[in-house]
Amino acid sequence: MTELTPRQIVAELDRDIVGQSDAKRAVAIALRNRWRRRQLPEELRVQITPKNILMIGPTGVGKTEIARRLAKLVGAPFVKVEATKFTEVGYVGRDVESIVRDLIEAAILLVKETERRRVQEHAEARANDRLLDLLLPVPPSAGPARGWFDPTGATANPPDEEAERRQRTREKLRTRLEAGDLDDREVEISIQGRAMAPVSILGAGNNMEQMEVELQSMFEKLVPKPSKNRKMTVKEARPILIAQEAEALIEPEKVNQQAVTLAEESGIVFLDELDKVAGEDGGKGPDVSRQGVQRDLLPIVEGTTVNTRYGPVRTDHVLFIAAGAFHKSKPSDLMPELQGRFPIRVELSDLSRDDFARIMREPRASLIKQYEALLSTEGVDVTFDDSAIDALADIAHQVNRTTQNIGARRLHTLLERVLEPLSFDAADKAGERVVISAQTVRDRLDNLVQDEDLSRYIL
Repeated sequence: MTELTPRQIVAELDRDIVGQSDAKRAVAIALRNRWRRRQLPEELRVQITPKNILMIGPTGVGKTEIARRLAKLVGAPFVKVEATKFTEVGYVGRDVESIVRDLIEAAILLVKETERRRVQEHAEARANDRLLDLLLPVPPSAGPARGWFDPTGATANPPDEEAERRQRTREKLRTRLEAGDLDDREVEISIQGRAMAPVSILGAGNNMEQMEVELQSMFEKLVPKPSKNRKMTVKEARPILIAQEAEALIEPEKVNQQAVTLAEESGIVFLDELDKVAGEDGGKGPDVSRQGVQRDLLPIVEGTTVNTRYGPVRTDHVLFIAAGAFHKSKPSDLMPELQGRFPIRVELSDLSRDDFARIMREPRASLIKQYEALLSTEGVDVTFDDSAIDALADIAHQVNRTTQNIGARRLHTLLERVLEPLSFDAADKAGERVVISAQTVRDRLDNLVQDEDLSRYIL
């Protein structure tokens, strides 16, 4: 992360996300400030908290994607949650502390993946040794394990010549194993299952979810994990054995400690649909606990300690990025205390016609490239010419203006509609080259676009 300046972060985000430069600059600065904070003396470092961000803009303009790409860019634990899923304490639903529990789980996965890469080479060597033991088992006449002696004092090991011959055979097998010559040989390995409670221990409700997770974890420790033997080829067994050996080489306590630190220092929480819990309580229906959710969110965003199965996790330095359309409400409808915890406000703009065209052309995994790659698996070479992309951009922009504005998600609907006949018949068109032109787009979409009622329900 030392090398990633705000300018470089924005450049990386530009490779996948079109426009919204203000939002990209805001998250880039917030991320760089984390690195700056870590360079400070301990007594000053603990006083500096992240400047949380509130993104305001319609759906489909890139709010979630910016946060997700940012977390992936720096290898930070990331969770996306919707404010509407949470309820005030006392009502049925998820409590806000589950955000932190989800974050630590994401951190555990990241740390475990890093540890697996670290021990990969050692795990592969151990897995190969296990495969050799299965392919060349010790004969019963060899007696106990090497180095043991029977009570009479006579050695239980085979004669030196036999041992040397066996070792030469083993090395020949190792060479063939590493070359892949033995991939079709069959071996029998033991696969461990997971100890499961026969039924759900507790019902839904506040804190019930965490209690059930903890009881399940305790159940797994008390009850031995069931294992079963399975016959499979060496090729199929190798990744399973490597995973087992890697798991054995990883220290769980070390992983837990690193994950807690990673979540506390680098965690990013994307809190979507915050506008849906803004405003006064409705008193009934789904709005009954909106103010309560805000009150419960406040200590999490402000900085508190949440107990998890991996230990206590502090949220003082977790970066929160909230987002919402704020069509029917405004940021000032939030509780003043919660407003103050999101000092950076960024407004994301609607997508223009040119933005739609750029979205289909520029990103590394643009929608056009995705569809071309999907159909290439059937042997169909699909190409969109520039006029087709321009026509799709025109129609997407027009439909968003005349019906509900769903941003870039409109392109998914339009492209599916245009490519539906080709996708259906692709298996019969192997080896063909198909060019999608503006005329093809118009033929498939014009009738729907001109009929506003059809547009509203189909596009």
